[in-house]
Amino acid sequence: MAWLSPAFPVGAFSYSSGIEWAVEAGDVADAATLKDWLFAMLGAGGGFCDAVLFAHAHRAVMAQDDAALRGIAELAAAFAPSKERHLETTAQGNAFIDAARAAWPCAALNALKSAWDGPVAYPVAVAVAAAGHGIALDQALPAYLHALTANWVSAGVRLIPLGQTQGLHVLAALEAAVIDTARRAQGASLDDLGSSAFRADLASARHETQYTRLFRS
Repeated sequence: MAWLSPAFPVGAFSYSSGIEWAVEAGDVADAATLKDWLFAMLGAGGGFCDAVLFAHAHRAVMAQDDAALRGIAELAAAFAPSKERHLETTAQGNAFIDAARAAWPCAALNALKSAWDGPVAYPVAVAVAAAGHGIALDQALPAYLHALTANWVSAGVRLIPLGQTQGLHVLAALEAAVIDTARRAQGASLDDLGSSAFRADLASARHETQYTRLFRS
């Protein structure tokens, strides 16, 4: 709960995962279209990919397989579909590692640093910390996806804009999708990684040159 709180210093509030462009383009205009957009991102886009990477990183730590952990960390850093998505996941991941090592040190975080000296994707960072502190995958992964979805909803609330209560309705409507995505990801292989939420990936790429921006992605 502490690691996934909005108060944890990873800067999540400054990223929208392309939602800012989707609002400007008119794809997201109200609570209903925000829910539909996030449902696709969560189940068929970046949310699912994050979840698969999280599950495999967690298992690599539990198996003490540093080679597998390095491979997953490298794949996660390379897999971002746009410059801003790469910034979003690695800036948060590196910030998470630094904060967690300072206040919640564990051998797994040190092993990650030894195995992989490149940028760390956010789901990999959280998964390694969770496994290193004995937090089970079936508890940690839904919590991660819920926090990710809540941050997306928060971005939508500020951008559309929506009232806080409408934002809560959207978040509540996505709870079943969070659980389903976590369940599917736990049974997925790395070969199952992939996104069919093309419009969301396009939004992330278009955001890079958006004239007026509130968010970094």
